Amino acid sequence: MTDQDYVLGTHAAEVARLGFQHRVWRSIVLECWRKAGIRLGHRVIDVGAGPGFATIDLAELVGPRGEVLAVERSGRFLEVSAAACAARDLSNVRFRSMDLMKESLGVTGFDAAWCRWVACFVSSPATMVGRIADALHPGGVAIFHEYLNYATWQFAPRRPALERFVAKVMASWRAAGGEPDVARELPALLPAAGLRIRHVRPHVFTVTPQDYIWEWPASFIEVNLARLLELGRVTTDWVESVRLEFQQAAADPATLMTTPLLLEIVAERQ
Repeated sequence: MTDQDYVLGTHAAEVARLGFQHRVWRSIVLECWRKAGIRLGHRVIDVGAGPGFATIDLAELVGPRGEVLAVERSGRFLEVSAAACAARDLSNVRFRSMDLMKESLGVTGFDAAWCRWVACFVSSPATMVGRIADALHPGGVAIFHEYLNYATWQFAPRRPALERFVAKVMASWRAAGGEPDVARELPALLPAAGLRIRHVRPHVFTVTPQDYIWEWPASFIEVNLARLLELGRVTTDWVESVRLEFQQAAADPATLMTTPLLLEIVAERQ
């Protein structure tokens, strides 16, 4: 598989969107890591590290005595991540180019693994979970942020074109072999891999156009419209109809947008 196979692409606009997305979620993620017990000196795997925004935060959290293994199959993302870590003089990060669907992590004894919006894109979440579990020591934790119900992405008042957009996004993920609502599968997959669920927490936002968080799904819409068009899954006229309806929603201060329901799961290796 190549970077072209990424459902959302790996181009500069997607890197920028992922950076903003991480800033929106950063406070929630840092709290999650600390509650999960990640601390100075720990060895952590960043599974599907992308362009490295979480990698950098993990490297700073575990400190120079710790280690972060950033695992990513996109060469483009690895280059961006390596450059960002070098700019910050972070010498405690190792990078590994690999596809978890084709090979194991090849490491053991790690304290934690972080996996955000990766299980929803892979062809076999069970394989991924098993390989993460194998890389942890007994008592180590696997932390997941994955969608439980993507279709909760709704607008009030209703916006039919945007509802069709959400359905197209979900269909494109499934056509690529993924499953947007993969968190529904994790409660069965984790125990089968020797991981006991220790903590579960839902995350969902309802925001207005005036809220900072509004720009997170807004940026996704624009990037993904271009990607759906690039993949030949929609027409230019359809794209423009979605853009127009979103502009109308954004111009109405009374609009409410509810984001896809995400599940945070922390599981411990037995």
